[in-house]
Amino acid sequence: MKILIAEDEPIMLKTMELKLKRDGHEVITANNGRDAIQLFTDNHVDLVITDIMMPYTSGLEILGFVKKNAGRKIPVIVLSAMGQENVVVEAFSLGADDYITKPFSPNELSLRVMRFAAMVAA
Repeated sequence: MKILIAEDEPIMLKTMELKLKRDGHEVITANNGRDAIQLFTDNHVDLVITDIMMPYTSGLEILGFVKKNAGRKIPVIVLSAMGQENVVVEAFSLGADDYITKPFSPNELSLRVMRFAAMVAA
């Protein structure tokens, strides 16, 4: 499965990238929202993982872009250090398929991604 990760915190980005690559996924990364949208446009991805607070373009804007422009159902997992109910509700109202509050373990991310990998393969 090809996964796009949009995360502006370098250590978090590298941790997620390495874990998902170890799990056998192809991973492309962006450290800001503008680059994430460009990578999404230029690549055929199966899953998007995006942080909410990102430079240039927010994770919610990325989510909206993916849901509007994908042409097919692409799951989006939203990450945020903000555990605020209104942000979670907004993410789901825009079409988020899952929401993970930071901090989280790489194993938790791996399990959630596996769930979507099974759906994509079906």
